[in-house]
Amino acid sequence: MIELDAATFLLQWATGGLLFCWVTTRRRLVGLGYGWLLRATYGLMAIGALAIGLRFGTNWPRDLAAAGVALAAGVALWQSLVRRRVGVSGQVALAEARTARVAAMTGIDRQARAKDEVTDGAPEFDPRLDLVAPIIGLVGIAAVAIADGDPAWLAAARLLVGTAFLGAVSDAMLLGHWYLVQPGLSREPLGELVRFTGITWVPEVLLLLVPTGMLSVLSGSIDDGWGGMLGWFWAACAITTGGLVAVTVAALRERQYSAVMAATGLLYLAILTAFGTDVVARALLRA
Repeated sequence: MIELDAATFLLQWATGGLLFCWVTTRRRLVGLGYGWLLRATYGLMAIGALAIGLRFGTNWPRDLAAAGVALAAGVALWQSLVRRRVGVSGQVALAEARTARVAAMTGIDRQARAKDEVTDGAPEFDPRLDLVAPIIGLVGIAAVAIADGDPAWLAAARLLVGTAFLGAVSDAMLLGHWYLVQPGLSREPLGELVRFTGITWVPEVLLLLVPTGMLSVLSGSIDDGWGGMLGWFWAACAITTGGLVAVTVAALRERQYSAVMAATGLLYLAILTAFGTDVVARALLRA
């Protein structure tokens, strides 16, 4: 029978997404709205994990962690909203540098109001708050693996690496779209998330091959209920994801702005194959 623990999966997805939200926000380059989008989206996922867990099979460490993730994401979102007038230091510095360059070229000097005049000296959002939710989530995920895994170390490794893998590819796809809102943004934040996707893809696939793993499905030792088709579907997803990440990295090396949009389109496909890589294996192996 194919089974999938939806509560744990949603907690994984929310935790990974919020972890890589911090990876991006710590640079202070991307606009505040991107963080709002991610905290709200993944906070709702954590609430969904809590609701499903309480309704269809309570695991108190996991469910308490889901509640903690939702609360921590909400606190970070609240502080970011309260301090929105301050803006993001890196984004403001880039805008000021470009204004100065235009003034030097054209002689037109637009004097911006002093920052303290706008913000009354208030501090900007502290990105370290974005680390609280994923730390709580990782504790809950590890508790699930210890309680239900056989062996526990393999289940923990698969769940934790899968958390990072799903979070990296999801945030990369969302950040690619953010360039439509903030077109002057450097490609480095997106490139960083794509690199993390590629880095986590390697242990994600290898851990799923460790016995008892997907090799048993491919060999027929584990019956997938579809004559082995799901095993080969998993293999196709795993290989395709690696290929898409490599092509996305190559696309981001191109100088044209359209390269970012091309990379985003490739990430659309990568997120589908990445989820096939993780979810199909977890359902078949009941990890």
